[in-house]
Amino acid sequence: MEISLQEITKDNYEAVCDLDVKKEQEELVACNMWSLVESMFNDGYVTRAIYADNEAVGFLMWVKESLHKVSIWRFMVDQNHQQKGIGRVALKLALREIRTYQDLKEIEICYMPHNPVAKAFYASFGFVEIGMDEADEEMLASIKL
Repeated sequence: MEISLQEITKDNYEAVCDLDVKKEQEELVACNMWSLVESMFNDGYVTRAIYADNEAVGFLMWVKESLHKVSIWRFMVDQNHQQKGIGRVALKLALREIRTYQDLKEIEICYMPHNPVAKAFYASFGFVEIGMDEADEEMLASIKL
């Protein structure tokens, strides 16, 4: 199975919008459709479809918040494709692409603090918790470059 990140276009946006997480994960991730709308009307938002071979199986969105900082705001793998290693490969590809930004000094991600799976997963990539966000709802973790 070949995992890749692809731009979201008029040819694949519907497949991305149709992706869902498990019922118990719904509170942990935002709707892909809403994220695509956000990206269309805000500068610096980058979206990618996660593909396994020729099928859209997940979604990523990151935001270039400043010259030195990129934040990964959305990351999901469809419920029918979880537990196959797709997320690990996709995040590795995303980090590789993000690291190509000139003058980048920090990559940030957030997750629900009551999600120990996310904490361990992101820590395995080098993300270190830095504390709760301004709204005191999500844990922030970052990689300093």
